[in-house]
Amino acid sequence: MSTENEGTAVPPAPSAPPVPVDAPAAPAPQGPYGQDAQGQAAHGEGASGGAGHPGGSSSAPDPSWPPPPPPATPSYGDGGSGYGAGGWGSSYQQPAPKPGRRRSGLVVAILAAALVAGGLGGGLGYTLAKNNDENSGSTTVSASTSGGDLKRDPGTVAGVAAKALPSTVTIEAESNSGEGGTGTGFVFDKQGHIVTNNHVVAGAVDGGKLTATFPSGKKYDAEVVGHAQGYDVAVVKLKDAPSDLKPLTLGNSEKVAVGDATIAIGAPFGLSDTVTTGIISAKNRPVASSDGSGSQASYMSALQTDASINPGNSGGPLLDAQGNVIGINSAIQSTGNGGFGTGQSGSIGLGFAIPINQAEYVAQELIKTGKPVYAKIGASVSLDDSSDGAQITDQGAGGAAPVEPGGPAAKAGLKPGDVITKLDDRVIDSGPTLIGEIWTHKPGDKVTITYERGGKQQTVDVTLGSRTGDN
Repeated sequence: MSTENEGTAVPPAPSAPPVPVDAPAAPAPQGPYGQDAQGQAAHGEGASGGAGHPGGSSSAPDPSWPPPPPPATPSYGDGGSGYGAGGWGSSYQQPAPKPGRRRSGLVVAILAAALVAGGLGGGLGYTLAKNNDENSGSTTVSASTSGGDLKRDPGTVAGVAAKALPSTVTIEAESNSGEGGTGTGFVFDKQGHIVTNNHVVAGAVDGGKLTATFPSGKKYDAEVVGHAQGYDVAVVKLKDAPSDLKPLTLGNSEKVAVGDATIAIGAPFGLSDTVTTGIISAKNRPVASSDGSGSQASYMSALQTDASINPGNSGGPLLDAQGNVIGINSAIQSTGNGGFGTGQSGSIGLGFAIPINQAEYVAQELIKTGKPVYAKIGASVSLDDSSDGAQITDQGAGGAAPVEPGGPAAKAGLKPGDVITKLDDRVIDSGPTLIGEIWTHKPGDKVTITYERGGKQQTVDVTLGSRTGDN
């Protein structure tokens, strides 16, 4: 799957349609993501992504954190690059700074050429039609004599776009090495905080350069306030932010229904302020994607949409028909290079967004402390491709205990070998699916876990613990 992330391999979630894998999956890591379904080992430190992000660059991998990735995942959609290959999506292609911009320039040039050609054709057609009318006495009525004022009502796509566009920005992130990419973000509050994807700004986290440009053309330098690799959410703040910022209204992603209309705003392939439409195609879609470094993964229980999302859309808002933000565009499934491989691929109508209820909580934590907080159950689970559930492993990350002593899972009586099949009313078909579902909750939430042991099904209530930071 190609999400806006450009990910490395991550085991596909059986609940989502299987996706061909370009390369054999690497052994499941013993890291937080794949192992700690709680958010510890499984927290986000396990395998690399399953979906491809629509763009954006990423920072160098932290060798001490996540294990080697399993199968490939969807790709991110920022920065003009796309994730390509594998399980849940395609792998991420880190955008080269200058080359990427040259490609965007080429696209603009081609469009300009097409428009010029269209203008010539239109002019010629008008001249011929005019001459023909004069000779034949045409009775055509022009719009200027019969038309009325065109209205952009609030409920129309044009009305929603007119209101939302001024509160979106095109983000350009550049690392110290000069590599960079383009993504999107939106105004979160009047203090100048902008919400986007982690993979959009990852390259600029350690001393890189970050700018945000509004549709009006006004450009501001910005800095990263906090970023959550596991959630793939980041918050940046404008320097010398204007006083007239208008935050977008946040909706309720829990109340979204399949078939609801959607509107996506972003900068696909560098074409800023682009608006596309579609519907909610599915909810609670398990998606894993990587930040492009090949070592860290993010997991989400995503909103799926067929609104056209491409590299550069990452971090942009997914709106409902009233203009409320219901998600953050983050990943796309793509068929780059004629298959589910790496490459500068585009939309095939399978886009994935982080539900805004989750993203809002993460953003608020990042603004308060600069660090993400993850919910966890305190048990390491396998990231292997499976349709039977999430199995607690026999060994934890780095030789640690598979079930954290004194942790939520231990208190609930869970043991190595147990296979978790449901979390509340959500069917769990794999380790990554469990991780994504746990991360939709907050620490302290009580959930009901259904598991199998020795061929018998049992249920137990678990109060989720917490873990701070990505490391």
